[in-house]
Amino acid sequence: MKKVTGIGGIFFKCKDPNKVKEWYQTHLGIENSPYGANFEWRDVEDPTIKGSTQWSPFGDDTQYFQPSQKDFMINYRVENLEALVNELKQSDVVILDDIETYEYGKFIHILDGEGNKIELWEPIN
Repeated sequence: MKKVTGIGGIFFKCKDPNKVKEWYQTHLGIENSPYGANFEWRDVEDPTIKGSTQWSPFGDDTQYFQPSQKDFMINYRVENLEALVNELKQSDVVILDDIETYEYGKFIHILDGEGNKIELWEPIN
């Protein structure tokens, strides 16, 4: 079974997310929305399929990365999230919440072996 298919997003804490977004836009040309930047790309095997990777600075007081104490969180793109979650449960991986579905995909959060919070995302194609 195919599991992780790529990086869906990079999220990190900073003192002033708006200043950080402005710095990256000014100096590196990263266009931002209120949520950060969205980098679009195409699938190598099937160029008709589009994908994206989200880049988002968060305030250093965010609780979104809890229970991890790290200043970052990575979102991994996956295929068949339900099957993967069932496998992870059988391996006693810490599952932090239930699968949530939005118009852009399904999400769940887990902890890795060192307590880093990870977001798993199955995009809607």
